[in-house]
Amino acid sequence: MCRNIHVLHNLEPATTSDEVRAAALQYVRKVSGSAKPSQANQAAFDRAVEEIAHATEHLLADLVTTAPPKDREVLAAQARARAAVRYAR
Repeated sequence: MCRNIHVLHNLEPATTSDEVRAAALQYVRKVSGSAKPSQANQAAFDRAVEEIAHATEHLLADLVTTAPPKDREVLAAQARARAAVRYAR
């Protein structure tokens, strides 16, 4: 899975539309194998990003959990600690 796509559900503060769109863009880039599509494929690429972002927004709105929201700062600190171990080698 693409490392740039992060968990978007059950976060405090809540996930923004920009974060959802960024995740959709990363997904489409990964699936298409292209970070920047050609002019011939730009419309299809943009449409896919918008459709995936739309579906993701619906998914996040419909998910239910009883768990308390995760703190973004704690998650970021954990990610930094993992990266420090991974890149210290």
